[in-house]
This record gives sequence, structure tokens and C-alpha cells, in this order.
Amino acid sequence: MLEQQPAVISFSDVTQRFGDNVALSSITVDFLQGEFATIVGPSGCGKSTLLRLIAGLIIASDGQVRVDGREVIEPRSDVGFMFQRPTLLPWLSAVENVLLPVTLHRRPTASDRREAESLLATVGLAGSEARHPDHLSGGMQQRVALARLLMTGARILLLDEPFGAVDEFTREKLNFELLRIQRDTGATILLVTHSITEAVLMGDRVITMTPHPGRIGRVVGVDLGPDRDRSVLRSAAYLDAVNDVRDTFDTDRSAA
Repeated sequence: MLEQQPAVISFSDVTQRFGDNVALSSITVDFLQGEFATIVGPSGCGKSTLLRLIAGLIIASDGQVRVDGREVIEPRSDVGFMFQRPTLLPWLSAVENVLLPVTLHRRPTASDRREAESLLATVGLAGSEARHPDHLSGGMQQRVALARLLMTGARILLLDEPFGAVDEFTREKLNFELLRIQRDTGATILLVTHSITEAVLMGDRVITMTPHPGRIGRVVGVDLGPDRDRSVLRSAAYLDAVNDVRDTFDTDRSAA
């Protein structure tokens, strides 16, 4: 049971300022080992800032962010980050892009290359190892970026709207691929999204955020089980959770 798992990421009364702008205010929340948590909210509520704090790309103005019990005070190599755009290097092939986390530290071995090829197969790109980004569709580029993220071997994966720029059909396929990967690896995954339906489909818990400044609204548990496929989209549990999350934002608007 996830509720019996320890917290691997903890926010304790975290406020984040950028000059005079308060991006996040008094954030206190834990993320559990092995959970798939989704973070949903309107633009400007600090969702991406939350991920950057975990990765150590920025340091909290006030309060503490801890990963594995240690305060985050610098970038962490054990946390993988996938951005909204694939950010592939155009002069490298798909497999060379996947190998980048290794190449930055040492010369890749034959074993590393086999692992990179295996990860490309895992995300559905077997046979595309030698292709360069300009010969890949947007969805295929995001698959390469996902394989590169997995190549880091990180136990904590942070995804900032990674499939927002691809078509709906491809996005759905990538979402189910990501669910399968999380189930197989046991990684702790945090996914930022604007979509309430995507947040519920993917998450064990949905963390809702409200803007100006960014705050935690509610934490909604989702009981859809570990083996999710398209059939869950028609289930009462899914529809109830979607309505529960929507009610959070409707209540916020009516109170404004």
C-alpha cells in the first residue's frame, strides 16, 4: 500500500520568491516512495517551480525541500527531469541522444549502448536508433526524451507537461506507456499537467494547486488500481475522481 511507504520528497512550509513575485506560498506536502503523483492547476500556480525545487535547479526562498531526508541545496544527479519540449541535440542520432546522461560523465561502453537501444525499444522506437531528430515526429522525439530520462537510472522522475505538444492520440499512447514503465520500475514519478482528466488517469494522488500565489488546494486520492488501460476512462471511480478534482477549482472560483 502506498500510504505505508515512506516519504521520499518533503516540502515543509516552502515559499518561493522571484524578486517581488511570490510564486509559491507555504507549501507543505509529501510525496511517497513508488507513487505516481500528478500536479494540476492553471497557468501561473507554480507547478513547474515545484518540480525545479525538487531537482535543485532553484533553492527555496523560505522553508525546506528534502529528498531522502536531505535538504535540497544544489542540483541533484539522482533526480531525472523531463521538460515540455524534448530538447534533443539535432546532430546526434536517437540512440546517441539517449546515451547523453552517460556521455556527459564518461565514454559509453558497448553495454551502455545496448541499454540505450533496449530503452528505445521499451518506448516503441526499435529500429529508429540511427535516425536524427529532424527525421522523427514530435511524438517520437518525446519518446526519445523519455528513454533518455530512463537512461539516468534516477529513482525520482519529474515530468513537466512532457506530452503537451503532441496530438491527443499520441499523448494517450505515451501516457499508458509511462504508466507501464512506472509499474515495471517502481520509480517515484511526479507529472505536471493542465489537464484534470490526464491527472486523474495517471495519478495515485492528484495534487491541486491554486494561483496568486501558488498554494496546495486539495490532495485527491485516485483508486483505479495499478493496471490501467482505456477501460478505466469509463469507470465510475475515474469519473467520480474527475468530478472531485473539478469541484476543487469550482469552489475556488466561487469563493473568489
